[in-house]
Amino acid sequence: MKLMLLYLACCIAVGTSARERGLFLNLKNGELCVGSFQCKSNCCQRDTALSLARCASRGAEGHACSNHLLYNVYYKCPCENGLKCDGDKSIIGSITNTNFGACKDPNSIA
Repeated sequence: MKLMLLYLACCIAVGTSARERGLFLNLKNGELCVGSFQCKSNCCQRDTALSLARCASRGAEGHACSNHLLYNVYYKCPCENGLKCDGDKSIIGSITNTNFGACKDPNSIA
């Protein structure tokens, strides 16, 4: 755990110093990332605990979403601006990282 935090701190330091060149920040969708702060979409997503994380677009209406992130990386990206992630939250889901919902328009009547 300490090694992971040290690695993340080093990545942040290098990313901050290379901000103007765009090597570690403002990454496009599909590019490898360490944390959501690096991506233009503000979502660094991985499919499983062992997979590599990549920048991904935020969830559109009806897509799966999550508001919980682990180590600044999502398993399901949060919703686009103006949408709400509607889903159940439980203690077991927080432990197993399965608290997913669906992106919905909070102003719709359904």
